[in-house]
Amino acid sequence: MFSMTEDTEFRDRMLSLGLARVAEQAALASAALIGRGDEKAADQAAVNAMREQLNLLDIAGVVVIGEGERDEAPMLYIGEEVGTGNGPGVDIALDPLEGTTLTAKDMPNALTVIAMGPRGSMLHAPDVYMEKLAVGPGYAPGVVSLDMSAAERVEALAAARGCKASDITVCILERPRHEEMIAGVRSTGAAIRLITDGDVAGVMHCADADVTGIDMYMGTGGAPEGVLAAAALKCMGGQIFGRLLFRNDDERARADRAGITDFDRIYTRDEMVKQDVIFAATGVTGGSLLRGIRREPGWVTTETLIMRSKTGSVRRMEYRTPVT
Repeated sequence: MFSMTEDTEFRDRMLSLGLARVAEQAALASAALIGRGDEKAADQAAVNAMREQLNLLDIAGVVVIGEGERDEAPMLYIGEEVGTGNGPGVDIALDPLEGTTLTAKDMPNALTVIAMGPRGSMLHAPDVYMEKLAVGPGYAPGVVSLDMSAAERVEALAAARGCKASDITVCILERPRHEEMIAGVRSTGAAIRLITDGDVAGVMHCADADVTGIDMYMGTGGAPEGVLAAAALKCMGGQIFGRLLFRNDDERARADRAGITDFDRIYTRDEMVKQDVIFAATGVTGGSLLRGIRREPGWVTTETLIMRSKTGSVRRMEYRTPVT
């Protein structure tokens, strides 16, 4: 275990630039594999770069949302210690390449994503499914809920916005398991933007509806991605609700090892992310949130989003570096 130094305060302002560099380098490492059809190679390149950069930071970090359990992932596994050990104890949630398929196929909205907060700040979500529902800022708490049907959620949000249901757009992962949900949303006249992968980006779209055109996200996806999305909304504003779903006893055992005791609990944003966090994402392929990696003779450019929940600040950084 790390032996932390006296400087144990979580200095989010000082750490945010370092976190941006971590996301940038993971994106740059996967750049050469965009459109090359090799998901595993793209993901591994991002993992290697992200781990290398994390180990340069003066933190005593523990990966709480990562590439999987130790026996499944050789690097950035849940519980791995990262950083120099000289600095504050922090929780780290990450997805070195959110959208491996999107990268391999050169499709929009692939990102490198990482969040950091004080030790104990983030839910240690097991690698199981989570039912998710998210809306952007400006609504009363609980304007929509997981106990509502898909159609009821649309009607409730439309009423809160003072518009017709047909003016609402919902983002949903295109999966067979969502067919009934999709039918329910469409029965109201609302529009649906179907995405093939990348539900962290899908949730983040809700927080900037004027730009993305997305008012609400719903559907079932990975629980770790739910915590990452909650970290993003902690900074951007908005609500997210998540309920863990278990398909078998092995998944329940994973939850038990993660310290989950109430298997039916609905988690709010502030229960998934309990303290102030910082969040960084870099575009790999272009999308509605971030520009993708751009190449020109002798140069490569990235765009990164850096956010701090403590201040609500959102900063976009362009990083242009020579190609060596």
